[in-house]
Amino acid sequence: MINRRLEISSTSSAPQHVDLYPAAAAIEHDAFVFAPDRTANELTDWIALDHSSLDLPPHGKAEVRATVSVRPAASSGERYGVIWAQVSSRPDASHSVTTVNRVGVRLYVDVGPGGEPPSDFQIGELSAARTADGQPEILAQVHNTGQRALELGGTLSLSDGPGAMNAGPFQVTRGTTLAPGDTAPVTVLLDRRLPDGPWTAHLTLVSGLVQRTATATLTFPADAGSSNNGVLPQTGWFASGSIVAVVAVVGVGLLFIAARRRLGAR
Repeated sequence: MINRRLEISSTSSAPQHVDLYPAAAAIEHDAFVFAPDRTANELTDWIALDHSSLDLPPHGKAEVRATVSVRPAASSGERYGVIWAQVSSRPDASHSVTTVNRVGVRLYVDVGPGGEPPSDFQIGELSAARTADGQPEILAQVHNTGQRALELGGTLSLSDGPGAMNAGPFQVTRGTTLAPGDTAPVTVLLDRRLPDGPWTAHLTLVSGLVQRTATATLTFPADAGSSNNGVLPQTGWFASGSIVAVVAVVGVGLLFIAARRRLGAR
């Protein structure tokens, strides 16, 4: 059994009625995807909340406890879901449409014997490219070699450019989630004013406390919508402990803050 505490905090100057419920999620096309509305899956059947709704005063807050009870007969593997906090405006004489605002915290629950399965990934080829409108970007092929889903972030810096120029750091475009065994590109968009190069690119990718670095010499193509051949980088690694993250999500009229952990079950 897994127990977590969630804080629901309203940023609204008016009272708010907040509905709370778990719903299904999945990893599709290298992204964490939420199912429509209150769609259920195996994981949502394991989740119990001590409140299904809250009435918060202006700028009020409250604590909610979530319990995940994994069924004894559950098969090994990772499950995905979300706990939503939702505020809805009801139709009235002047408004015929219901408006729904919701924010949530993602759930990753792994079922299997022993401790938490390892998380790991490898950075493959790096390539320099330009988007369809000519903005320079660097693409890195990343392979999830561990047994947990990964949410990838990080930074890229450029050095040894024309005239000994340096640039960055540039943030990795967020939103890439890799299931175990998957491979997908991670993108870093760069400043349009950068000369073509050559540059020494230093990429650091992070998922939780697992960190990998890669270095390669790259030159950006001159034409928009084109890409140079990939280069195998020099790589490094760092890892420590289990994955723990804190998420702060801001929504319309609500601030839903929760400690998000990659949950393990024994």
